[in-house]
Amino acid sequence: MSDLFSDQAPAGNVPLAEQLRPKTLDEVVGQSHLLGAGKPLRLAIESGKPHSMILWGPPGVGKTTLARLMATHFDAEFMALSAVFSGVKDIREAMTQAEASRARSGRHTILFVDEVHRFNKSQQDAFLPYVESGLVTFIGATTENPSFEVNSALLSRASVYVLDSLKPEEMTQLFERAQREAMPDLSFSDEAKERLIGWADGDARRFLNVLETLRTAAGAAKITKIDGDFAASTLSQNLRRFDKGGEAFYDQISALHKSVRGSNPDAALYWFVRMLDGGADPLYLGRRIVRMASEDIGLADPRALRIALDACETFERLGSPEGELTLAQAVIYLACAAKSNAAYMAYNEAVRFVKGDGSRPVPIHLRNAPTKLMKELGYGKEYRYAHDEPGAYAAGEDYMPEGVPAIRWYEPTDRGLEAKIAEKLAYLKGLDRRARGGKDQ
Repeated sequence: MSDLFSDQAPAGNVPLAEQLRPKTLDEVVGQSHLLGAGKPLRLAIESGKPHSMILWGPPGVGKTTLARLMATHFDAEFMALSAVFSGVKDIREAMTQAEASRARSGRHTILFVDEVHRFNKSQQDAFLPYVESGLVTFIGATTENPSFEVNSALLSRASVYVLDSLKPEEMTQLFERAQREAMPDLSFSDEAKERLIGWADGDARRFLNVLETLRTAAGAAKITKIDGDFAASTLSQNLRRFDKGGEAFYDQISALHKSVRGSNPDAALYWFVRMLDGGADPLYLGRRIVRMASEDIGLADPRALRIALDACETFERLGSPEGELTLAQAVIYLACAAKSNAAYMAYNEAVRFVKGDGSRPVPIHLRNAPTKLMKELGYGKEYRYAHDEPGAYAAGEDYMPEGVPAIRWYEPTDRGLEAKIAEKLAYLKGLDRRARGGKDQ
């Protein structure tokens, strides 16, 4: 098997993650929903018929390992491309090599493309004729939702399998295997083990890499037992997996928004801090908080928008880390505030109506008349100045273009200030009805 555009590590200097790479399906830790007895990916592999697929999941969950195991199982050539470093020329070279391999030995080729979402549409399209002809079985790996990142032509020719982050008990299995096979003379306290598993955050490759770092550090310090303090001092700051602009990013901002909408301040604060901990730009979070104030609170509590804006302005003045507190305060306030999406819904309905309607002229009585000619044409004639009317309201007046059906897009809720707004609008509508002789508009 060959691995294009990668270097083999010298013997004796193989990384721990490579040393412990599973040789059989039964050695794979995690993904039991795909690899357990009778589960879809195991059945597909045991069928003896390779098929093109997309392996979708976070980093360090075994995508490359599974592709290699399939190549071994099917006795196929294994070629790997990285979308980060490869282009159409590299794809063609790989296909030429696959053709040569088939002509020379009759062996089929499994082409593994890591981070396939980084290929543009034309690069992804370059695989299609070779996949359709059966020259290669395509296995793409991606951390991003393939529905959005893989073009439909390629996606339609591949099965999608979703891989999960490793659970703590699965990380414990991996730890025990690593200790048994690669570091039998090194012991770990329970606290150190818990710190390592938490730090890895479900990423097996990250976990094994940090174990290797600790093994080296322990050797330099001439110690045989690693406790929690030693592990903490060796590890860098615990940064959770967080791909700015990737799916994890949008999943977490979605969770934050929905927690605020659901009036749960503790959950909202949790997701807010998770995103900060992962490296999110606080001002990006500030912009999202402003959006929440308009979309989910609106006129039920108009103070929410001002508080959100004040939090952003305060952060710009204080900077980090002091400024994050003001954003957290805004998150808590928004979660506790009365909720209404009435303004949001009214705006969307108005947008839909205007897009589907013609360009109706402004009624004559609503037009401005800055010139003598405009006045002679009747612009502004019979306009009723609301401030001269009882209660500063021109009852029965019509402000819509002619022919527009009766519309009521804004329906205030009975929550917060909107309850008072609803009462006022109902009162004004009653005045209109009386002014029109008991008829609605």
